[in-house]
Amino acid sequence: MTKLVELRREGAIAVIMVDNPPVNALKHAVRHELMQAITEARDDAGVDALVLGCAGRTFIAGADISEFDQTPRPPSLIDLITTLDAVPKPTIAAMHGTALGGGLELTLACHFRLAAPGTRLGLPEIKLGLIPGAGGTQRLPRLIGIERALPMILSGEPIGAQEALRIGLVDAIVEGDLIGAAVDFARAVVAEKRPMRRVRDMEDRLAPMRADPAAFTEFASGLTKRPRGLQAPLAAIEAVRWALDMPIDQALARERAKFMELREGEQSKAQRHIFFAEREAAKVSDIAGIKPREVARAAVIGAGTMGGGIAMCFASAGIPVTVVESSAEALTRGRDTIAKNYRHSLARGALAPDEMERRLERIRGATDLEAVGDADIVIEAVFEEMDVKQRVFGALDRLTKPGAVLATNTSYLDVNAIAQSTQRPQSVVGMHFFSPANVMRLLEVVRGTATAPDVLATAISVGRRLGKVPAVVGVCHGFVGNRMLRARSIEAERILLEGALPDEVDAAIVEFGFPMGPFAMGDLAGLDVSWRMRKSRGQRAIIADALCDLGRFGQKTGQGFYLYREGSRTPLPDPQVERLIVEASKGLGIVRRRIDKAEVIERLIYPMINEGARILEEGIAQRSGDIDVIWVYGYGWPAWRGGPMHHADRLGLARIRDRLTALAEQSDDARLRPAGLLEQLVASGGSFGSLALNSGRS
Repeated sequence: MTKLVELRREGAIAVIMVDNPPVNALKHAVRHELMQAITEARDDAGVDALVLGCAGRTFIAGADISEFDQTPRPPSLIDLITTLDAVPKPTIAAMHGTALGGGLELTLACHFRLAAPGTRLGLPEIKLGLIPGAGGTQRLPRLIGIERALPMILSGEPIGAQEALRIGLVDAIVEGDLIGAAVDFARAVVAEKRPMRRVRDMEDRLAPMRADPAAFTEFASGLTKRPRGLQAPLAAIEAVRWALDMPIDQALARERAKFMELREGEQSKAQRHIFFAEREAAKVSDIAGIKPREVARAAVIGAGTMGGGIAMCFASAGIPVTVVESSAEALTRGRDTIAKNYRHSLARGALAPDEMERRLERIRGATDLEAVGDADIVIEAVFEEMDVKQRVFGALDRLTKPGAVLATNTSYLDVNAIAQSTQRPQSVVGMHFFSPANVMRLLEVVRGTATAPDVLATAISVGRRLGKVPAVVGVCHGFVGNRMLRARSIEAERILLEGALPDEVDAAIVEFGFPMGPFAMGDLAGLDVSWRMRKSRGQRAIIADALCDLGRFGQKTGQGFYLYREGSRTPLPDPQVERLIVEASKGLGIVRRRIDKAEVIERLIYPMINEGARILEEGIAQRSGDIDVIWVYGYGWPAWRGGPMHHADRLGLARIRDRLTALAEQSDDARLRPAGLLEQLVASGGSFGSLALNSGRS
């Protein structure tokens, strides 16, 4: 068997190297060999100091999350850290790439920490519904202070090496040969007899808040204003408070117990599900090993909200991009908006001035479609009408170079029909970005019937380069996300007609965990977008269409389902809308009644799950986890509920089937009848998570 940990001697310095590609995760075998190496070096009288480093592209990037649901096997990470912490010789961690989670906690048991330039350090456990469980909530505050440690723990975001040096998380940044420099550092520590302070014994950084406990409460409360049902942030604050209130060994024991409690809870299981589902979503079995096409330059057709945001994605990823508009005025508006967005990032401290200039320089404007001639990928982001898109693609077919990938950003329309307007349908793919495109992480990659394997691979690869989470889907109206959203919208309107008001429906969904409800979201997106889509398909939404007929398109007009005061995005209930809804109910002969939050949630969520089952049945999505990823990253589904299909499995499919059956009978709406797949899973005792549908083609 290949050894995962190497112990070698550089004179009197023991060098321990972990080599578990790709990210040196602390799986059981690594922990076992690491424990052997540490104890051997500790007990070797010829060893004066220990250096801990890693082979490959990164330091230890955390625990092996796949082991979380397995029976623990010793040595645990706690055992490893306890042993390292007690070594009576100088210990030096030499970090590069990323030092995350358990990897960073391991370094906190060392006396000294060195980092290569560009190293990123963090405790991302909060993103999995957990807290650091191997001393992170106790040692990190002692090393850098609660004011810096608690935000790191609550955000889960890593910091750079320079910031880590500034706050005292690392002792030095070393250029060149990291391990060689660490060995030299170790020799200097030994020769100079530098004091070996254990992080666990550092108390001075805690003294100010120990003297003023109210200061901790005030500081922590400012960091958790919108937990929206999340348990882990509150648990993290509680754990860090223990650093002030009790001896460290007692606090470490409590930290571990709280970690285990969260690990067994539904929220962490849901968030871990999303963690793994995200990594699976872009995998397509029949393109495994297919090499993507080279993409050095891009073009975006349209400089509006979506087009401008997509252009920013390319520029931010270091890819030069040409933005094409139909007029100089429209192009100027678009570029001004892009610059404004970057200036906003600059003002927040999220972007350096020189980096902003570099990104702006990568964006070239043009009013002649021939400017796309040198692009390796072209993304169309024009008006959501089929004839408009087909005209654009017909022109792109003539003007782009052979081998260019032609992508449409359509959110609803038939990618196959768009592809047929070209002589190279194999080069056409859907790349559905979500608004605002420069912020939202989801990318629905829509595989058309003719889409070539390397074109699909290119769209996935480009999505990842842009920092997106690609999910491959097939062709149908609305693909996955918007098709399920349509099912929710139909039921939301029905609930209004039966007795609820927009703010009551939205309040129920926000309480469920969404950042906003369906009616506030519609106002934000613009009610006219869905209105035009419905009219093109001969569909009608009684309330929403009546609002649009009055020119109430949402925030853009200051009126929609809600009122908006000038300069404000805060939705205010509107008596005029309530009258319109009540009159519509009366006109349909509906006797209005009170609808409680539990009913609202069931009636909005269950039809979505049902539509998700149909999507799986039809092979539009490959896996139920793909649907969950789309809804978490594109539509604000609370990650701690794991996505709609995971949520369905946790609730019980029989319960959902029975409720849908009752709703279908009450409303006489065939769309609410349980999907065939849902019925099959109930009959077999199966679950969405157990499915292995691998088609993905429409």
